[in-house]
Amino acid sequence: MTDKALEISSVSKDRGKVRVLDDVTLTVQPGERVALLGHNGAGKSTLIKSVLGLTPIHGGAIRVAGAKPGSGKARTATAYLPEAVSFHPALTGREQLTLFARLSGEKADVPGLLARVGLGEAMDRRIGAYSKGMRQRLGLAQVLLGHPKVALLDEPTSGLDPISRQDLYAIIDELAAQGTAVLIASHALTEVEARTDRIAIMRKGVLVADDTLEGLSARAGLKTKLRIRATQNADAVAAEIGGTRINGASVEILCGPDQKMAELRRITQLGEAVADVEITPPRLEDLYRHYAQEAGQ
Repeated sequence: MTDKALEISSVSKDRGKVRVLDDVTLTVQPGERVALLGHNGAGKSTLIKSVLGLTPIHGGAIRVAGAKPGSGKARTATAYLPEAVSFHPALTGREQLTLFARLSGEKADVPGLLARVGLGEAMDRRIGAYSKGMRQRLGLAQVLLGHPKVALLDEPTSGLDPISRQDLYAIIDELAAQGTAVLIASHALTEVEARTDRIAIMRKGVLVADDTLEGLSARAGLKTKLRIRATQNADAVAAEIGGTRINGASVEILCGPDQKMAELRRITQLGEAVADVEITPPRLEDLYRHYAQEAGQ
């Protein structure tokens, strides 16, 4: 027995003479939201296809809810939303989701699910008239069928407007709250930074990082930016604490994670000479660049 909804252990895969997955180990617990990041060709889609049982692996093991990928139990436990989702254009949204519900043996509230993903007013329109974003919403409604134990989402916000993206992540939060393990392959760093529990980064088939945002930041040791806005004389502030003058009115200093509090105490001692302090820690974009480039050095 295992409490891991998705367990990927030392997985390798070759395509001809090229190793596209190289000793990848990754687990996702029930209720956990994990972002899978990487450039095109990093191996994200290949890994997801391996979890689905669509492509064989050449080393290691994968277990989905304790079952082998592609088995009946694994398929029942898994929901998948591809980036380029496709449905029969002649069916309506209601008809398509009803068909999926019947195939899965699920007695689902089809109108309720379609309303939940923003297709309530379009459920009886033919899918051929749907925009890409609407088809993506229909795919998300399919993911919600059957309360899956594992949800694999490949670029789920592709084609969605900003409001729809927020709605989608709200639904992902609901899935996780119900105990679904969610793996999100994405290039939208700003989105996943705030809406996932852990970040996994791949480069050329290798998993180069796997941790919380805080853990990745601590390991990378990237600098935090402190921008001090002077009340009047930025030169006096710069002379006192060092740093670089910005726009003639502010001073910017960079410090490591273990130096931040000491620098803030120094700034506090300047009293009324300081009008404001803006603290900018490393963002996911900075961390992604660090880990992806680090692996290539």
